Amino acid sequence: MGLPQEQTAAVKSGSGHDATAPVKQIPVPQTPGPGQILVKINWTGLCASDKSLLHDEWAAFGVSMQPSAQGIAGHEGAGEVVAVADDVKEIWKVGDRAGVKWVVSVCRNCEFCTNGTDELHCPKQVNSGFTAAGTFQEYCLTDGRYATRIPDGVSDEEAGPIMCGGVTAYTACKRSAVRPGQWLVIPGAGGGLGHLAVQYAKAMGMRVIAIDGGDAKKKLCKDLGAEEFLDFTQVKDLAGEVTRITKYGAHGVVITAASREGYAAGPSFLRPGGTLVAVGLPKDTDVVAGAPPIMLALKRLNIVGSVTGTLKDVEEALDFTARGLVRPILTKGTLHDIDKFCGLMAEA
Repeated sequence: MGLPQEQTAAVKSGSGHDATAPVKQIPVPQTPGPGQILVKINWTGLCASDKSLLHDEWAAFGVSMQPSAQGIAGHEGAGEVVAVADDVKEIWKVGDRAGVKWVVSVCRNCEFCTNGTDELHCPKQVNSGFTAAGTFQEYCLTDGRYATRIPDGVSDEEAGPIMCGGVTAYTACKRSAVRPGQWLVIPGAGGGLGHLAVQYAKAMGMRVIAIDGGDAKKKLCKDLGAEEFLDFTQVKDLAGEVTRITKYGAHGVVITAASREGYAAGPSFLRPGGTLVAVGLPKDTDVVAGAPPIMLALKRLNIVGSVTGTLKDVEEALDFTARGLVRPILTKGTLHDIDKFCGLMAEA
C-alpha cells in the first residue's frame, strides 16, 4: 500500500505566550531524501522544551523555532519505518521500529563528532522541532544514520519519552559523578524529568533524596525508589535536612525543575567536592546555576550542565526500560491536546 497524500499535524500559530498549535492537514513526504527514513509516528511525547519553543520562551536567549521546522515541534517520537532512502537500506528496512530524538542529525566530521563522546555539540546538528519539522505529525522524516532503533521489550509509548526526557535524566545522573551507595538530591523529583531521574539513579545504585511538594508526590517518589522525601512546602530548612540525612551533604544534585528556587538552593545541598548538574531550563534570563565564589572555592564544588544524550546514551537509557528498571509514567492525549497540556505545564 502506498503512503497517504495528507496527514494530521499540530502546527504553531502566532507567537509568544498566546501561540497555539492547532491541528491541520499537511502533505506527507512521499520519498525520503538521501540518508533519510520516513517514520510513521505512533507515539510522541510533549517535552517542556516543546512548550518553550512553541511559546518563544527562550527568545531572550536567541533560541527560537526556525522557519525550517515548519511550525512543527516535538522530539520524543517513536514508530514504524515506512520508507527508506537507498543509501541507508543497509541500516533500515520498512517495518523496523525507530525513535526520533532532539538531535536529528550531525555532520560526523567535526571534532565533536569524531571524539566519540560529544556529537551533541556538533555545530551543524539539525534539531527536531527547532530546525527541522518535529514529531507532532503522523509521518516524520529523520536521518537514518542517527535515528535510534527501538529494542524488543520497549513499547512505542515507553520509547518516545526516553528519546528526550529519559536520556536527559540518565545522562544527568552520569554527569553527577555520584557512585553507587552515594547520595543524590533531585529537586522536582515528582515531575516529568524528575520521576525518570529517580528511577535511573535508583537503578544505578545511588541513594536518592527526592524534593517536591505534597503527599501525592511523596508517594510517587517513594514508590519509584527514593530513599528519602523532603516536602518543600513543609520543611523550612531543606539544606539542614539533607545534611542530617547524609552527615556531610549530598555527593550530587540534579536540578530537574526549571525553577529559580531549585537553582538557588542546590549548592547548599552539596558536601565538599560535590557536583550540581543543571538540567531544567528556566525562561527567566537572570536565573543562574552557581554559588558565591567563596563557597565554590572553599567547598571545591563542581557546577556542570547536561543536555539530552548521545546516540549511545539513548541506547543505554532504553536498555534500562527493556530490563524493566525504568518506566515512564504517562498522561495520554492526542495532537488536539497539545495546547491544553502546554497550559498545564505552565501552571505546574
